Amino acid sequence: MKNPIRSTRQIIADHTFTYFNFINFVLFSLILLSGQQKNMLFMGVVITNTVISIIQELKVKKIIDSLAVITATKVSRIQNDDSIEEIPIENLQVGDRILLHTGEQLVADGVVLTSKGLEVNESLLTGEADAVLKKPGDILYSGSFVVAGSGTTRITKAGEDCYAAKLVYKARTKKRATSEMQTSIRRIILVVSISIIPIGIGLFTTQRVLGGLSVSDAIVKTVAGVIGMIPEGLVLLTSVSFILGVGRLAKKKAFVQEMEAIEALARVNVLCLDKTGTITTGQLSVEKVIPLSTCTLSEIHEIMGAFCHAFSDTNLTGEALKRYFGNSPQQKIIDSLPFSSSRKYSGITLSNHKTFLLGAPEFLLSQTEETASLFRQIETYSAKGYRVLLLGAGNTLREKPDNTFSPFGFILITDCIREDAAEIISFFHNRQVEIKIISGDNPVTVSNIAVRAGLAHGEDYMDARELPADIDALRQIVDKYTVFGRVTPEQKQLLIQAFQANGKVTGMVGDGVNDVLAIKDADCGIAMAAGSNAAKQSAHIVLLDSDFASLRDIVKEGRTIIANIERVSALYLTKTIYSVLLCIIFICLRKAYPFIPIQLSLIGATAIGIPSFFLTLEQHEAVTTTGFLRNVLKISLPCAALLVGGVIVVQILKPIFALSPLLVSTLNLLIGGGISIAVVVFVCHPMTKKRFILCLIITILFCAGILLFPDFFGIKDIFDI
Repeated sequence: MKNPIRSTRQIIADHTFTYFNFINFVLFSLILLSGQQKNMLFMGVVITNTVISIIQELKVKKIIDSLAVITATKVSRIQNDDSIEEIPIENLQVGDRILLHTGEQLVADGVVLTSKGLEVNESLLTGEADAVLKKPGDILYSGSFVVAGSGTTRITKAGEDCYAAKLVYKARTKKRATSEMQTSIRRIILVVSISIIPIGIGLFTTQRVLGGLSVSDAIVKTVAGVIGMIPEGLVLLTSVSFILGVGRLAKKKAFVQEMEAIEALARVNVLCLDKTGTITTGQLSVEKVIPLSTCTLSEIHEIMGAFCHAFSDTNLTGEALKRYFGNSPQQKIIDSLPFSSSRKYSGITLSNHKTFLLGAPEFLLSQTEETASLFRQIETYSAKGYRVLLLGAGNTLREKPDNTFSPFGFILITDCIREDAAEIISFFHNRQVEIKIISGDNPVTVSNIAVRAGLAHGEDYMDARELPADIDALRQIVDKYTVFGRVTPEQKQLLIQAFQANGKVTGMVGDGVNDVLAIKDADCGIAMAAGSNAAKQSAHIVLLDSDFASLRDIVKEGRTIIANIERVSALYLTKTIYSVLLCIIFICLRKAYPFIPIQLSLIGATAIGIPSFFLTLEQHEAVTTTGFLRNVLKISLPCAALLVGGVIVVQILKPIFALSPLLVSTLNLLIGGGISIAVVVFVCHPMTKKRFILCLIITILFCAGILLFPDFFGIKDIFDI
């Protein structure tokens, strides 16, 4: 699994040698040459921010490194004495023999040695979704995963020599978690980065040549304009918030493999999940066996004993069957067909050459007049919440059952609903997150369980076999249903794509190999640590305790992080916008820039730095689903325009009332500081006691600065006005 935290050397280098730190260092050098040292105060903030961000990420690195050891992918290597040893994939070498089971992802290229119904999905490599039956001598490629059966393989290529490794360098098959906020911030940084140099040159030329200022004063004014344009605090806030979020989520038993997943999960408004392990405990038990036709209970027990013996690699259903029927075949098994999510049934052929099939009735029987009564029985059992398996005799294992299939009996299996299922469902409902159940089981059964668990509109179900294969047709109907049953892995993926086509931010929770395609395409894929390796490697977040209930704390944490960044971003962008506008306007007016760096340091500390620190620590979950930049600009753009307008008014009044340069500087600072504090008050809405105290403190600090140190900030003593 990918560790989202970098090495210590990378952390220090990435936080120190940034484009904006370089710009700040150049500006610092220019101020040093100007001789006006008091205006170098901004560099102290830059250094402090850099040190804090390094320390914070190093702390999180320590936590994540310990988790990476726990979640590291391992393989079962067969020793020379045929014993099995679990080893990390990094230790795998060419020539090693490894054991493969259902749900495992191949981590190296190899050749099949033995196959017991071994079927592999190579869609992540070839794009073909159909499972491929592998026989001894066939080639296996890393990146594919086992969907049925088991077998052994000898490694022929490992590490960067693998077929999948070469593909990774060309394009990653897993969709990266979406981050609208980071995308918007990158665009802002790109625009500022491109414009900062020409604007800086133009501003200096205006101040020195056309404005008649000395070189020293022209440098100071230019630095003030350029510093204001740099949204370095926003960049720092975003990166540190994500890093700290990874650390806090790790303490909540969630391993974040991509930091963008924190935002994606916070914005999810459609959460797709299988009922097993989420609204149910995952524990299954055989409730009842109902013979059909002339088959007796003892005969069913005998056949099922052979089934349980045939497949050593079992799932929860297989374990429930073994507990009930035992594992003692009375005849030799000469062939077997493992269960797969696409096929929905398994089969065996005994030494008497009789073939038996076990699986979903809908996939074994065709709905005809002769089978109508059987399907009515199935609907009755499903309506009571039972999962119905059908056992019968067939002609062949390798072809789809035909009309010669003879049903022997029903096996009724029950799911246990989680005690906290209703509470979890209510949590997501209250946060406007729609829950969609996507299951391979009978839709009537799943719907019944969903209703019992308290899922709103759980009675609205659909059989996935009736779903259209065309994405445009599918997107027209997906929002009408809450439960989808008999869903194949490919249909799960298609459902995710349909929700996304309807503008939804999707999350997919799964643990099996049948969930891989959907997990990798979701905006935020979530896997259980107890699930298959393929699911964990495809996911953006792994729940280490495999407890769906822990997703509540993770969503709360993610929403808090993103909501706070959204609110605080308005403070930083207001400064960037008015700085850019003032630079352009004063270049055109051929006037001296209205601020000096020390004044902007006062505004930045009181109206941006201090409030952003405290507001970021608040527990606040009111996050918007989409439109990060639009929502932030609704606050920052009008406020920046108001500040620029106020400064322009002062410029107009200056010759009319013969205002002194010191008084003009004072009025500019009062306008800049006052409007910036007003922005803080605005983002603190609704006002609480703590927020009111924060607003009061920063106002007092700003006023104290201009009242007690007017000379230091280059303004007129207020008491002399």
